[in-house]
Amino acid sequence: MAGAALALLDAALGEVALFAGVMILIGGLDDLAVDIVWRRHRRADPLLAGLPSAPPKRLAVFIPAWDEARVIGAMLRAALARYDHPDYALCVGCYPNDGATIAAVRAVAAQDARVRLVLNPVPGPTTKADCLNSLWHALVVHDAADGRRTDAIVLHDAEDVVHPAELRVFDHHLRTAALVQVPVVPLIDPRTRLVSGHYADEFAGAHSRDLPARAALGAALPLAGVGCAIRRDALERLAAARDGAPFEAQSLTEDYELGLRVGAMGLGACFARWRERAGGPLVATRAYFPDSVDAAVRQKARWLTGIALAGWDRIGWGPQRRPAELWMRMRDRRGVLAALVLLAAYGALAGEALSLAAHGWRGDAAPVAGAGLRVLLIVNAGLLAWRLSMRMRLTAVDHGWREGIGAIPRVVVANMIAMMAARRALAQYWRLLWGGPPRWDKTAHRFPATLPDRA
Repeated sequence: MAGAALALLDAALGEVALFAGVMILIGGLDDLAVDIVWRRHRRADPLLAGLPSAPPKRLAVFIPAWDEARVIGAMLRAALARYDHPDYALCVGCYPNDGATIAAVRAVAAQDARVRLVLNPVPGPTTKADCLNSLWHALVVHDAADGRRTDAIVLHDAEDVVHPAELRVFDHHLRTAALVQVPVVPLIDPRTRLVSGHYADEFAGAHSRDLPARAALGAALPLAGVGCAIRRDALERLAAARDGAPFEAQSLTEDYELGLRVGAMGLGACFARWRERAGGPLVATRAYFPDSVDAAVRQKARWLTGIALAGWDRIGWGPQRRPAELWMRMRDRRGVLAALVLLAAYGALAGEALSLAAHGWRGDAAPVAGAGLRVLLIVNAGLLAWRLSMRMRLTAVDHGWREGIGAIPRVVVANMIAMMAARRALAQYWRLLWGGPPRWDKTAHRFPATLPDRA
């Protein structure tokens, strides 16, 4: 009986290993293709000293805030002190049942007229997109009363550390692009380096390699939701098609969808990667991301639900279905499948260890993998080594060589979080399919106690 069970385990392990191996090969070749595109088109980051002067635009920074009393005051004061721009306003969206956040915003607004408090007409939380729509409606009313037209909207979150030169970069690029995104650089908490650091690794790859490659291919540019600017005429076109609401109120990832919708309208987008000086910091948005496994799983589940599942239902594959666009959207939506493949791969490793132990206890030899599977494993090992080297390199560029080395063990943490987030995302999507309302499942935020001199 035990021998039959062991034989069944060995047979199952062979099938699972083959499935995982083939899917990992496809994913590895997919990533390698993006690397090739990036290497062919990459350019040195331009320096702020070479930023052409541009007439300053009138900018409104939208900051949706639900339960952000801990951070919003410090964030607003830091932004007012840091921004190097003559014409901007900080518009903060709050909810009538969030008195603590309202009080924190009013305290800053009383000291600086550039801070505007906007109350959502319904109690919170709704969705972030719904809050952004309230900010949009308030801006339209304000501009009509003021007699001056805001040129573009900048998006930020309540925990963001803005860069002083960010708005000047937007001024320059908004002359030719409807959307502009600057990099996002997660801050690493030394106390929770494994969890908070894996965000740094992933954003280093996405905003050093993936988005520049995407732009080079001419595919639509998804926004990160922070550190991005949208020209007013683009939002007006979206609003005209959506009963006056440019942001998709039912979306959990309105920023991602906004970038693709603007791209579908044929408007240009720009990923703007500038540095203060040669080898110096990026002009980027910096913020702390979740530093616990539970919070990271909840945040990534929302991203997966909004991009790979519910977002797929709403925006499909794009109106033109160009090969580059299809490829990039397939990459965007592979997260749930990738988690399943990871689960299969880790399961096969654990099962193989169990099989070897069982065969050793019985005193017989474990089955040897076939030649085809062995070749597949060797190729995948090579692709994995390349992937790890790229991850280490890109993280080191943004965070230093020590964090670059730390990016390698953090891969395991990232994989575990991805698998747990995929399970939660499927449950959330199931509830949405049965008519459940989308909710702002936000994580607790914090703002740095000490800010860098510049970045």
